[in-house]
Amino acid sequence: MTYETPAYAPLDSLRGLLQRGHGLGHLRALHDSAAAEHVYDCIRLERRWDSQCDARARYHARLVRDLGLPIGPLLDRLAGDEESVWRAVSVLELLALAGDGEAAEGLRDYVRHGEHWVGVLESIADEWPRAWWEGLREVALERLAGEEEAPWARQPWEHFGVTRNPAAGRGPQPDPDRERLGTDALLALIAGPGTTAADTVGVLRILARRGPQPGLIPLVPLLGHPGVDRPLPGVRAALRRLGARAVPEARTWARDERPWLAALGREVLDDHPGPEALPGLLRELADLRHQEEWCGPDVTARRLAHIGPPAAAAVPPLRALLRETPHSYERADYLRAIAAIAPGAAEDLYKECLWDCEERTLLIAVAAAPATDPEVRARVVALRDDPLEDPDVRAAAAERAEGFADAP
Repeated sequence: MTYETPAYAPLDSLRGLLQRGHGLGHLRALHDSAAAEHVYDCIRLERRWDSQCDARARYHARLVRDLGLPIGPLLDRLAGDEESVWRAVSVLELLALAGDGEAAEGLRDYVRHGEHWVGVLESIADEWPRAWWEGLREVALERLAGEEEAPWARQPWEHFGVTRNPAAGRGPQPDPDRERLGTDALLALIAGPGTTAADTVGVLRILARRGPQPGLIPLVPLLGHPGVDRPLPGVRAALRRLGARAVPEARTWARDERPWLAALGREVLDDHPGPEALPGLLRELADLRHQEEWCGPDVTARRLAHIGPPAAAAVPPLRALLRETPHSYERADYLRAIAAIAPGAAEDLYKECLWDCEERTLLIAVAAAPATDPEVRARVVALRDDPLEDPDVRAAAAERAEGFADAP
């Protein structure tokens, strides 16, 4: 397995824009004869700053389709090492959803003959309708006989009747009895003397699916990990959902003798700063940008967004970060912060962000791009109808498109 981390091309070049997954890169590529070379290069080499967070597959698939590029070079990547296979598969399986029969058959053929066929079959089973892959049952079972161990029980294996341990590899399983409990009963369960840490984590997962829970705030001091100086999994996420509602109690937590609770209180207070924090946050943002610390400015951006219009001096560096960062996952936070501080300052960004590589950025742009622009309206409608796009993006685009009839 190989992993290459090449340097990024200059930001003002087409190659640099495509490497960073910018919507502007997609728009420029439509009118640049050299785009094909750059697109294939981005798929050939791992360009993401954070391969666990930064998205590229849909972006690359869109480019291949919209530029009308042959997929032969992607199919050729299936003969490479595991990293090459996965980068090609992530694009090909989406192109198949967009109607490319050659991509679909190329992946089915890889399942029949390729080295890393198990993971590829599982991946297309996650993305494709069942009718597209269930015909591979016989070849999969035949090839599975030559594997050292059976795969985890997940699709397509459940459909094929192959299991090793139904609970293995799936994480914590839902508890139907608890799922039926009301929110007050779940909160009481957390406060109960016999509730274990594992039980509490399970309850927090159930509550997370029900939205922000103000009733959790007085229970936070009970949510430390036994014997370890940290909160239980899910506590920080629950507090983020609650937003400023946790601030009054956080002032008390910040003075607690338990280090984990004091740190948690300070985090909540830091995430909801007042105007007095503005000079420090501006310095922090400038330092992070100067040092090219691409993981972290999003936190500063979210804190500046809470200050709102008084943080107007942050808009230029936030716009610069949105352009410069190779860590595409953070772009949504910069865009949202700009809009919160100076709504008009984001107007010119929304349109190009309708082609961004990141789902969160797309969702912001779909909701906020000006409906008075015919190109915006056409793009939102296209996202609504595009089988290649993420389901949440399609749903948001459909909702926005419904309102176009009322736009001036």
